[in-house]
Amino acid sequence: MIPFLGPFDPFPPVESARRDMGGLLAVGADLAPERLLEAYRNGIFPWGTLDGFPLWYSPDPRMVLFPEEVRISRSLQRTLRRGQYEVRLDTDFAAVIEGCAQTPRHGQDGTWITDDMRSAYIRLHELGWAHSVETYQEGELAGGLYGLAIGGMFYGESMFSRRTDASKIAFVHLVRFLAREKFGMVDCQMRTAHLATLGAREIPRRLFLNRLSKLLEQPRPRSLWPSSGASFDWATPWHT
Repeated sequence: MIPFLGPFDPFPPVESARRDMGGLLAVGADLAPERLLEAYRNGIFPWGTLDGFPLWYSPDPRMVLFPEEVRISRSLQRTLRRGQYEVRLDTDFAAVIEGCAQTPRHGQDGTWITDDMRSAYIRLHELGWAHSVETYQEGELAGGLYGLAIGGMFYGESMFSRRTDASKIAFVHLVRFLAREKFGMVDCQMRTAHLATLGAREIPRRLFLNRLSKLLEQPRPRSLWPSSGASFDWATPWHT
């Protein structure tokens, strides 16, 4: 039976997550910043709702990307070299999360990013924990992604594209920034073919949690992120 969490209930051990239900761990609680940060620090994340209550997951295995393993196809390299897109950080977080919520997903009916989810992550952005990477073409938002940075860990949440490769370009620039700042791992949560093409892979949850605990100990001041609206100046990837 999946436990229901009240406002002050702690998360159950992640080992109790249901593998037959994609790693579902618990239902309930809220999306307050303190609760969300506690979840991420323990390898847990919210995904969808049941009767308005958040569903909390900790899947095994876990999809991750190590920055040094990012894979950039030849076609994507050509797109990067052409410089068709301007890539920015934290210019319009709300528009990115809205784009992620509105983009249809193959095999999904509707979106898991509810109004409450949007409000919760916008609040984390205001507090300096959540960040967006955006791609613009001719001044219009073409795609992007958002996630959280805690210690030496980045937790990817969602991405979207309105034009070809727009989200991939945002992802490549994000990974380069994370590599430069010595971040050790990007949490991709659950396996998707899209992320696998970029070099993400599955690892056992115990290994994920072990690496996570070490990365969280690394001091990373939130001020290391470029100021709001900063543009990336990398036209090409740093390796192939």
